[in-house]
Parts: sequence; structure tokens; C-alpha cells
Amino acid sequence: MKNTNKSQSWFLAYIYIAILLGCWVTSAFAATDINSVRLWRAPDHTRLVFDIEGSIDHRIFSLDNPRRLVVDIADSHFRASFDHLDLSNTPIVSIRVAKRGKADTRVVLDLKAEVSPSNFTLKANEQYSERLVIDLYDKKRPRSRSVKEIIEQSNRKIVIAIDAGHGGEDPGALGPKRIREKNVVLQIAKRLDSLFDKDPHYQGVLVRGGDYYLAHRKRTQIAREQGADFFISIHADAFTDPRANGASVYALSSQGATSETGRYLATKENRADLIGGASSLHLGDKDDLLAGVLIDLSMNATLRSSLDAGQYVLKQMGTVARLHKKRVEQAGFLVLKSPDIPSLLIETGFISNPKEARQLSNRAYQQKMAQAIFKGLDQYYSDHPPEGTLLASVVKGKPRSYTVSRGDTLSEIAQRYNTSVSKILRYNKLSNSTIRVGQEILIPTR
Repeated sequence: MKNTNKSQSWFLAYIYIAILLGCWVTSAFAATDINSVRLWRAPDHTRLVFDIEGSIDHRIFSLDNPRRLVVDIADSHFRASFDHLDLSNTPIVSIRVAKRGKADTRVVLDLKAEVSPSNFTLKANEQYSERLVIDLYDKKRPRSRSVKEIIEQSNRKIVIAIDAGHGGEDPGALGPKRIREKNVVLQIAKRLDSLFDKDPHYQGVLVRGGDYYLAHRKRTQIAREQGADFFISIHADAFTDPRANGASVYALSSQGATSETGRYLATKENRADLIGGASSLHLGDKDDLLAGVLIDLSMNATLRSSLDAGQYVLKQMGTVARLHKKRVEQAGFLVLKSPDIPSLLIETGFISNPKEARQLSNRAYQQKMAQAIFKGLDQYYSDHPPEGTLLASVVKGKPRSYTVSRGDTLSEIAQRYNTSVSKILRYNKLSNSTIRVGQEILIPTR
């Protein structure tokens, strides 16, 4: 009887082990499902994203005559469609898919232009499954610069780089009714760009002009390539508590500035990156000691300018929105870490707050927010016009116009502009120092 029970126990154990092995084999060799495909076009590259369920074992290679890019995904089922993809303005002519062998999937991109392909995988998150990302970077053609571009121009416009946060694969924060941060901030950025372009003293540059993603350092690189005097990154905040509210303005923290100084001093390649921007900071030919001094001075000056400008912008934003903090905050945001371009990150409100989400998705409110940011930066540059700009030539020797904001006093305004209350009173023919919100007054020059 004991032997019989022992035999039954061994038999059950064998069955249990067999079941476990079967489950392991099934999961280990389960086919990958390619469920959907998405595409974004950026100014310098095209991004193709495959949403995949399961492990991603793939290889990518190029073929010529005709020009193609081949993507092989091992042990997979293709359940997606390419019909909805807009291939216009991309280097892709068509996309084909077929089985390769018994189990693999082969995707072929027929190309009309030479590209530099790059690929990587992304882990699943709360919105997407595992992903295979393929970036097709355009081959840049050499461009001849005109004599006008080479000769330094006087009375130039002040260049403002405007960056809409997130984009493409990265939606940013999600608000009620699926309001997406990436869409809201792009709309505000476009309105702000239009305001700068309409002013003869400025030129707006949109860093992200559509629904695509850019790496943080790519955003600052674009600003530098455009010779930007200032960099503004537009965002919308979010918090787990929907009651959190208010707009904020951020500059780079001192700690973040210190770490960035070290990064730029680390290699010659990083130093060469700094050639550009309105400041034209050149470090490539400097020894370590001199380069360290120059970049430290540049970083400190940039940070001071960022904080000063931030106060102007924050004050104007306070006329439109409730402020989350009454002063310019500082943090180590990567997008602010440009040693030679003053930069601000602006949180236009909490998209997680139902009331502010409705405001941020409203066109009229977006325009008001854009106007507040524009007015703040315009007032800053009216007080600190860069040498060689059209604004500097206009401001020099002429009285400045100032719009009275809530909380202003005539003595504070006089101190800010290094003049006296009596001069302002005489210049504006005012009988007393009483001023009202929205009143336009002229500030005499020194």
C-alpha cells in the first residue's frame, strides 16, 4: 500500500513538472504581436513606431538599387495596417510587409531619399505597450551662405526661440476629457511666435512646429543654430491632487548650472557645440583653465539674465492667471541648461485641474497667456536691449513707455529705471504720484 501511494505521488509530481515546463515553453516561444504602427514627421527626421506585444527581437539593414530599409522582426505576427499613415513630406514612398520563413515578419520601406536610420526599443508605460522606434534622419545638404548672411548685420532683430514641450510619442500630462499637454502648449507657442513675428524688433523661432518629439538637447541645439537671444519652453503642470492650480516660471538652478559647466568642459566636442547662439561663445581653442573661467562667467551671466527676465514674465502672467508661486522658481530642467542662451520654462497652469484645463484649451485664454509672456519679455528687453539690435537703437535717447501693473508704485518704477519720481511727474505732466492699473506713462532716459 505504501509503494502504491509512493508511485501515485511520483506520478502526480511528474504531471505537475510537465505542466510547468509546458507553460514555460509556451511563454518562452510565444510569438510577438505587432498591433499598430504610428508615424510622425519632424523637420529633420521621420519617426516610425511599432506597438508590439511580447519580446522584440529585430534587425535593421539598408539596401540599394532601389533604395530600401528592411526591418526583420523575429517570431512575430503582423496585425497592423499602414493604410492610415501619411507618407507625404517623408522620405518613404511606400511600406510593404510579408512573412519571412515560417515565423518572422519582414517590413520593407521603399525610400526616395538617402537617410541615416536609427532604432531603439521602449518599455511599456501607462499609455503604450512595448515599442520599436525607427528614426530616419534626413541627409543634410551643404548650403552656401550669402554675403548678407556672412556680414554681421547691425540693427538686427532679437531672436526668441519658443519651445512647445513634449510632442509625438510623448503626450506630456493628460487632463480631463483627454486634454493633452503637448497639444495645448503647441497652440500657445504658435500664438506667442506670431506675436513676436508681428513686432518689428523681434523674430520668433518655433523649436517644435508640429506633433513630433525632440530630445531636450536637440531643442537647445535648434535654438543655438538659429542664433537665439532667448529660449522659452512652454509646459502645463500636473499633480495627483486635482485642486493644485496656478502658473509658474522656472529658471535653471545654481546646482544645475554647475553640473552643466562640468559637462561642457569634459570634452572638446561639447565645447565646439557652444559655437552659435547670439553670444557666440567659443571654447574649442581654449585651454582647460581659461575655458573653465569663460564658461563659468557665461553661465552666471546667463542665469542672471534668465532670473531677471523671469520676474518681468511672471508679473505679466499674474494679470491673466493665478500664480502657483509669487517668485521665479529654480530647478535643474535639462531643457534650460544652455550656458550661452538665457532660458525660462513656463508652466502655464495645471492641466490636471479641471478649471485650468478648460482655460488652457480655450483659444481666447491661450491668446491672453501668450500676450502676457510676450509683454513680459518685451518689457525686459526694452529695459535691457542687446547691443546691435534695432530695439537698442530705438530705445537709446528716447523715453520708454511703461504700462502700470497691479501693485506698482511710482517710487518703485523710478528706482527700477534709475530715475526720480519728480522727473516722471514732470515728464508726464502729472500733478501727484497717484497712478492706476493699465495707465501708460513715459519713463525719461538718464
